[in-house]
Amino acid sequence: MGNTLRFLIATDCHLGYMEKDEIRRFDSFQAFEEICSIAEQKQVDFLLLGGDLFHENKPSRSTMVKAIEILRRYCLNDRPVQFQVVSDQTVNFQNIFGHVNYEDPHFNVGLPVFTIHGNHDDPAGVDNLSAIDILSATNLVNYFGKMVLGGSGVGQITLYPILIRKGTTSVALYGLGNIRDERLNRMFQTPHEVQWMRPEPQEGCPVFDWFNILVLHQNRVKSNPKNAVNEHFLPRFLDFIVWGHEHECLVDPQEVPGMGFHISQPGSSVATSLIEGEAKPKHVLLMEVKGSQYRPTKIPLKSVRPFEYAEVVLKDEADVDPNDQASVLEHLDKVVKNLIEKNSTNTVRRSELKLPLIRIKVDYSGFMTINPQRFGQKYVGKVANPQDILIFSKAAKKRQSLEDKIDDSERLRPEELNQQNIEALVAESNLKMEILPVNDLDIALHDFVNKDDKMAFYSCLQNNLQETRSKLNSEADGLKFEEGELILKVTESMQERVKQRSSMSKEEMRITSKSQNQLGGSSKSMTAPSSTNAFSDDEATGQMLSSSKTVGRGRKGASDAPKPTRAEASKGGRGRGKSSLKQMTLQATLRTRNSERSALGSASGMVDEDVDSPSSEETEKYEVNEVVESSEPEESIQGRTRKRAAPRGRARGASSTSKRGRKLDKSSIHSLFLNKDNVDDDDDMPNKPKKVQAQVSGNYGAIRKR
Repeated sequence: MGNTLRFLIATDCHLGYMEKDEIRRFDSFQAFEEICSIAEQKQVDFLLLGGDLFHENKPSRSTMVKAIEILRRYCLNDRPVQFQVVSDQTVNFQNIFGHVNYEDPHFNVGLPVFTIHGNHDDPAGVDNLSAIDILSATNLVNYFGKMVLGGSGVGQITLYPILIRKGTTSVALYGLGNIRDERLNRMFQTPHEVQWMRPEPQEGCPVFDWFNILVLHQNRVKSNPKNAVNEHFLPRFLDFIVWGHEHECLVDPQEVPGMGFHISQPGSSVATSLIEGEAKPKHVLLMEVKGSQYRPTKIPLKSVRPFEYAEVVLKDEADVDPNDQASVLEHLDKVVKNLIEKNSTNTVRRSELKLPLIRIKVDYSGFMTINPQRFGQKYVGKVANPQDILIFSKAAKKRQSLEDKIDDSERLRPEELNQQNIEALVAESNLKMEILPVNDLDIALHDFVNKDDKMAFYSCLQNNLQETRSKLNSEADGLKFEEGELILKVTESMQERVKQRSSMSKEEMRITSKSQNQLGGSSKSMTAPSSTNAFSDDEATGQMLSSSKTVGRGRKGASDAPKPTRAEASKGGRGRGKSSLKQMTLQATLRTRNSERSALGSASGMVDEDVDSPSSEETEKYEVNEVVESSEPEESIQGRTRKRAAPRGRARGASSTSKRGRKLDKSSIHSLFLNKDNVDDDDDMPNKPKKVQAQVSGNYGAIRKR
């Protein structure tokens, strides 16, 4: 036994699945605890997990506590570890400690656990952290296979193996955490984008003496080949592959023709999608490696909740009448009872009887459907899922082909059963997105649903607004724009952005958005004005409304302010003075302008087209500008204007408002789309430094094979 490396393999534990269900909340934890107990009983050297240890990207506190309790109970003990890690551990384990957990002198680790991340618990956020990083920081697991992806384009990854040695047996363990299948597929088909590091030949241990194992978590069977990883993409020097992510249990190693390696697919330890593939018995795999030979042994899991599956085609049943719904209910009741009896006979020898999971797929072509919830009420207390026993479907039209008869393993992922992305919905409805790019919305929806990112849509909207403002600012010139022209320019800018984003891939969009969020936060902190100048769009709208009310009050409302000089009045009348208006959305501005128009519909015939004439209306505007431009704090001015009671009835200045059809000059555009610091005199604008745009940087560290 001194030269035999023994380890237990399991994938897709999905801890925390259905944690709010009173019946099934502990299923995932009981199965994982059984896996750890098998590893302890078989006295394996380590436990190897193939991703999706957690079901949620952000597990609840209850789930995290239960996971830590199980790992602590079985992994921390005085049992000696009988193998060595001889590779550069700082490269294998990307944490601040940089070594395998059992070498830490402060912990007694008797059962090391090696794991990669899956698509459920993949790294996310600014720091690119996963829930597994928490377990790694507590020294309970060894987290490997975490790739750093960055830069534009498809990107590049380099796989460094964990070199494990026990006596004369040498194992090179490669890990590849989940990457979006579309991107990984492109990376494999692009030369030199996926690099595999081989062990250096040493005295008495040439390269071909290493037993090479790969652990990955990707789609294996898919109708669209671009959304899966083909086995033929993998290098031929590999000897054994542990394939995670597919929930159907195909634990027996299968040889890939022409490639020279075997693939084992242990499947999930808990049923997360009630289909035929998950009704197969669940197993884990015990691997024994000695030299270049290995011996697999599959071990059944006994704590898994029993699951019975059946398919019914109503039109093929003789005792079912299409016009009699009672006969349909009677037949389905008979099928359910038979499945419950079948399960009870199989579980007599079990110490603890569990309510079974029952799923019947009903082909109701030519029949009416029934309410599944109402049907399942009579089985409460008899089955674990009374609310979804039945699932109805219609047979496809006579167009059966090899592609239609795809193995059920492609439908084993519950997160893909009832979801459509925004791109598919837009394509089906023949819609045309003109304001926000479809790819941006698709990424935001994915992050909101799968990664619980509450700010996903807000960040998407803010990024698009910021780029639109920057574009309008760069294109602004001395010409004056009417309101319609301004709206047209905003629309053209948004449509141009939609076209530009539609030509980019999803991964490039995700990297660009992520970099903008990271760099945008730092740039805001450096260039933001003081706290007295920062407020939201609602406050900006309130200021605009208060300003319009001040205009409506006329000279009488502005009598407290000092009289402006002729030069100041002329400067203010042309809109070149400094304004306290802050950055605000176009919608809020237009809403304010519409309210002014509706209030002054009766005075539209008295509009004077000469903007520069020193009319009484313009003088009142000068006085309002002077109130805003005074040296008093902004809050005191707003408070003072709020305390004044608005005169009722028609005042002297009631007709002095913004004129219909008046043109917006450059300073007006700046006041809408820029902060106060950027709304200075026109002569100073060219000398101001332009705002630094977020750029994507990629640190690949070009590494070549030795």
